[in-house]
Amino acid sequence: MKKPLLTSLLLVAACKTAAPAPDKSVAVPAPPPDTRTWTYEGAMPAGLDESVLDAAVSPCQDFYQYACGGWMKATTIPADRSRYSRGFDRIVDQNELTLKDLLEGLAANPRGSKVPYAKALGDFYGSCVDEAALETSDKELKGLLATYSVKKSADVPRVAGQMHKAGVGVLMGFGSESDLKDSSQVIGWLDQGGLGLPDRDYYFAEEGKMKEVREAYVAHVARVFQLLGRTGEAAKSAAAGVLALETRLAKASQDKVARRDPKNIDHRIDLEGLKKEAPGFDWATLLREMGAAKVTAVNVTHVPFAKELEAMVKDPALTPAQWNDYLAVNLVRDLSDALPKRFRDEHFAFTQALTGAKEQLPRWKKCVRYTDGALGEALAIAYVEKTFGADGKATTQDMVRALEGAFEKNLAQISWMDEETKKAAGDKLHKITNKIGYPDKWKSYDGLKIDRASFLKNGLATSTYESARDLAKIGKPVDRAEWHMTPPTVNAYYNPSQNEIVFPAGILQPPFFDKSASTAVNFGAIGMVVGHEITHGFDDEGRQFDGDGNLRDWWSEPSGKAFLERAACVKGQFDGYVAIDDLKVNGGLTLGENVADLGGLKISHAALRAWVAEHPEALAGSRYNADQQFFLGYAQSWCSMYRPEMARMRVATDPHSPPYWRVNGPLSNLPAFHEAFGCREGDKMFRPAAERCEIW
Repeated sequence: MKKPLLTSLLLVAACKTAAPAPDKSVAVPAPPPDTRTWTYEGAMPAGLDESVLDAAVSPCQDFYQYACGGWMKATTIPADRSRYSRGFDRIVDQNELTLKDLLEGLAANPRGSKVPYAKALGDFYGSCVDEAALETSDKELKGLLATYSVKKSADVPRVAGQMHKAGVGVLMGFGSESDLKDSSQVIGWLDQGGLGLPDRDYYFAEEGKMKEVREAYVAHVARVFQLLGRTGEAAKSAAAGVLALETRLAKASQDKVARRDPKNIDHRIDLEGLKKEAPGFDWATLLREMGAAKVTAVNVTHVPFAKELEAMVKDPALTPAQWNDYLAVNLVRDLSDALPKRFRDEHFAFTQALTGAKEQLPRWKKCVRYTDGALGEALAIAYVEKTFGADGKATTQDMVRALEGAFEKNLAQISWMDEETKKAAGDKLHKITNKIGYPDKWKSYDGLKIDRASFLKNGLATSTYESARDLAKIGKPVDRAEWHMTPPTVNAYYNPSQNEIVFPAGILQPPFFDKSASTAVNFGAIGMVVGHEITHGFDDEGRQFDGDGNLRDWWSEPSGKAFLERAACVKGQFDGYVAIDDLKVNGGLTLGENVADLGGLKISHAALRAWVAEHPEALAGSRYNADQQFFLGYAQSWCSMYRPEMARMRVATDPHSPPYWRVNGPLSNLPAFHEAFGCREGDKMFRPAAERCEIW
């Protein structure tokens, strides 16, 4: 990855200060020689790895390289991956081996286990790894293609509803979500969707890599039709038709940056309003066929998209044959890993253009992931029992409380917020629900039928089951105990509509959380993750929701304006960073994550300093002081490598900045980091005070 040129930012600062040109007749003293050293002595703190470092690099010039350079030099991205990270992927690998061991035992002897739903888990996984049985699934595919087909365009809502009921999302998204203005209500959400490429912009690029990916996609779709029995020219013609149909969907879709503002996706018009906006699309039939016949409360995230669906089904130029081609491609894409090898290989061949992976994942890895996705909370019961102790939960709870305290203390010191808005922010902070490890109550899978003989049938059975579970929530009180990630997931999230932060057991492992690591390292790694999620409640998106999760402006006008000015600084900073080759980071798309990174680091570091004040002897004798351990613990948990194809796709679609900039970007703003490593003006990791971005 190319390192950025900071010249443009420095030039902006020069324009702001409008400094006069120096008098060349006066001798300008040379800057003092750089006598700093970054060679440290003492024992390596627990939780940090010396081999990961690149001590030849100054931490004040490139902290990511200093913290991660040794790891990057010694690490090769596995052939079956498009990226690899020392944090997330290392834990995923460990988790998947644990889950594999559990599932293989259940598949071999489900009756010998006391785990709930043991037979369903064993049979689902067993059917997935049975590659010989997959070779017979083309017969089932033919039956499904015949079922999900239209004779006239007016049939599209009916068939789309049937496919949604089976968990195959065509044309649009539809599911249950909280009403944005009343989080106690669960309503239906009609969202844009239906695209085969990662983002709408891929359909319009006239040059460059996006255009190349689009061309690869059309060729891929043509090969899918050949696998379904079409001749070469007929397959190419069908593929062109699919692209034309999807391009219309893309053109009517809102871009990702606009969608980040919740006001832009808040259009509750209910079913009657939807019928008035787009009367030519049979919405009632769509809902009836997907199993939501009684739903009347509907938020339409982007009304122009719904209108375009109406225009498309009424357009005589879109023939039933073209609609069937589109539906068939979607079905094959969704079911590809349950189909014969020729379909699986073709699907992977196209994903190579997107991700750069050289080989497919081993089948067992795919099957572990599918089982976690389909029966996640059933699988998690055994996983949690084996891996996650009460001490891990208690330690994380203590850290969450410490960081919430640090956020509150910092809130009192913020000068750009008035007291009324500070009080409202404090009230919201106190209302945050913390979920750690695993749910208090596990989901039920009663009535779900799994057949060891067919993975395709099992996939459809579980997706149909979950689709029905989701739609059944509409019109009922919000279940505030529900989790939206499975416990083995290596991730965390903040949910603005419920004002909750969630930390699955999966991420509470080294290097993010290590029982044997120093407290400072843990504050830098998992502590920053906690602080990041807390700050999401107050980023450019989360700040628009109140403490009860309702979309409501609780900010005074001056404080709201001051926030936007500071957020614009963060956006401008990241807009200037090069992600890869000719692509820059999209500061608008990544704004919320960048604000959360910056705030998470600041409040986690403040919590660490409060801890050190009470335990001054705890870190004595270490090679690095507490502040240095904190920042190294943060950076070493984010060491990552990407293939170019994946790096480019993430720039277009991912709301997170590349890991390199997730480390160097926020740290360059923090005086505590500058103090920790002696960074000074002129160093690349030192942003002058006039250019620094700070919100929380």
